[in-house]
Amino acid sequence: MQEAGAAGVGGCMTGNPIDDCWRCAGTDWRQDRQRLADCGIGFGRNALGGKGGPMYVVTESSDRDPVNPVPGTLRHAAIQEGPLWIVFASDMAIRLNEELLVNSYKTIDGSGASVHIGGGGACITLQYVSNVIIHNVHVHDCVPAGNANVRLSPTHYGWRTRSDGDGISLFGARDVWVDHCALWRCADGLVDAITVSNSYFAHHDEVMLLGASDAYLPDSGMQVTIAFNRFGPGLVQRMPRCRRWYFHIVNNDYTSWEMYAIGGSASPTINSQGNRYIAPADPNAKEVTKRVDTAEGQWTGWNWRTEGDMMVNGAFFVPSGEGLEDIFDKASSTDPKSSALVDVLTQNAGVLGDLRNDAEETGYRGVNYAGVGTGGGNGNGYGYLGMVYANGGGSGGGDRRCR
Repeated sequence: MQEAGAAGVGGCMTGNPIDDCWRCAGTDWRQDRQRLADCGIGFGRNALGGKGGPMYVVTESSDRDPVNPVPGTLRHAAIQEGPLWIVFASDMAIRLNEELLVNSYKTIDGSGASVHIGGGGACITLQYVSNVIIHNVHVHDCVPAGNANVRLSPTHYGWRTRSDGDGISLFGARDVWVDHCALWRCADGLVDAITVSNSYFAHHDEVMLLGASDAYLPDSGMQVTIAFNRFGPGLVQRMPRCRRWYFHIVNNDYTSWEMYAIGGSASPTINSQGNRYIAPADPNAKEVTKRVDTAEGQWTGWNWRTEGDMMVNGAFFVPSGEGLEDIFDKASSTDPKSSALVDVLTQNAGVLGDLRNDAEETGYRGVNYAGVGTGGGNGNGYGYLGMVYANGGGSGGGDRRCR
């Protein structure tokens, strides 16, 4: 695998099973875009997106009328019935006036263009839909919207209450795959089975919240895969912060944190395999894990394990529970690779073609993180990032379906 990676072109044959699947097929990806849908891994691997449907080319970035969207816009594409593979004719910065309600069986594929969604407008909502793939787009600087009518299908529009300015909000969605995306200054909501892969995170406080309430029992069966992502500089905590569900955290690169990397409450099952954890210099922040607001007598039975992880600069993971294989089977979604290969596996994390800048002042090209974020936060100048999978309660803003 290492020999092929050294000789490969454009990231082909890196050992990353997602990228190698669709980039090394021997065909031009521009003519074979839908091959991506066959390459999912983890709990979101069944997401079909728009596979089998026609291509829809977005030709303009406007969003003048969320009730009567103009053909050729992203909103017009996203609300259609049936499978669609949505692509972009050119580089675009799309500032949405209201939430983008994405219908089932859609792929939003930014490959071949630089696509930014947000930029001071609303962002993406997946509510009671399934089979959605979001690939190779930037989602950032999202702000609240709502108290307005918004169309969610060709035949129906309805009143939307005020949103929280989330990046990719999921409520009751299933079979969702987010891949090769860059997210900052956003947040996100509830999902049944999801994979977050090959994405890049930097310069934020509360990175990823999975489940907004300890008391919400329907979350107990949820399954999430976090794979081949790079958690870069300037991150503080919640990479992710987990509740109740089953979490497979596999072959990610954790290059820094200020408080902790992986946290949880309400007895989540966490299966950490083949990751690299590089602890900060702070001697009080070497621990990878944190049981949030829970006494030790309560969390000692939670099933958290580390297997094949690389601990660097004094990092340490505190396991717990009985290590029952039948429990961890529910938190196992793909075969882990050696942590020694993390550099190669995550070398293309983020939007393909972007130049990563790991300096303290900036993250992605052209983005200045020194200002105050728009999504809330703790006043440290970072704001919220774009991944909070919630049940609609707490910070999720409640059930906001059209009425």
